[in-house]
Amino acid sequence: MLHAHRPELVLSTASVGKLLLLLQVARSVPLDLPCDRRDVEPVADSGLWQHLSTDVLPAGDLAVLVASVSDNLATNVLLRHAGLDRVAALAGSLGLTATALHDVVRDVRTAAHPPRLSSGSAEELSLLLHRLPDLDGGPQVLRWLGTSADLSMVASAFDLDPLSHAGVVLRNKTGTDEGVRADVGVVTGPAGPVSYAVLANWPPEVATVGEVLATMRALGDAIRGVVGN
Repeated sequence: MLHAHRPELVLSTASVGKLLLLLQVARSVPLDLPCDRRDVEPVADSGLWQHLSTDVLPAGDLAVLVASVSDNLATNVLLRHAGLDRVAALAGSLGLTATALHDVVRDVRTAAHPPRLSSGSAEELSLLLHRLPDLDGGPQVLRWLGTSADLSMVASAFDLDPLSHAGVVLRNKTGTDEGVRADVGVVTGPAGPVSYAVLANWPPEVATVGEVLATMRALGDAIRGVVGN
């Protein structure tokens, strides 16, 4: 272990919980299954599908949208086919007790809904990324994660083009919300792979986003020093 700071702490992880959805999709949903966005309520914020003209895409394409730009609409459509209950059962079967996807993505989260989209611990998430190559559906999820365009956190240290990675091999999933930044992944360089999970939850009076991102990049610099350039 390179570094650990309260790795057992359960924190809000925003869109990182979509990683469990991707694994369930890889295991149980035909990737050529036509999926219609009109089957769910519209949802905004992150994503590209809301800006495209087509209403129907295959499940495999939706998984790419979730992995690359954390597409909220694609997430909810995939959840309709994969099942939130089955995603929860998958987490349990993997021995995850702190890490979960609690709900669909919502534009407005009220007291009637789960208080956060997902939660997890750095300990469980880093181990999950380490285990992915050997899990049923894991290699497919890693291929999807290779399209991630969010390199703003830990991954900023690797100096990759967000739209065309060249250099170290990076597979990561991020999550962003007010007072939440999370980046989990596995990076492979000449010296080998390192799996990581960096989760930050903070009230606004404690730190700025810039300070949090600077700390996350510093941890990425340490990882880069281990895997090599």
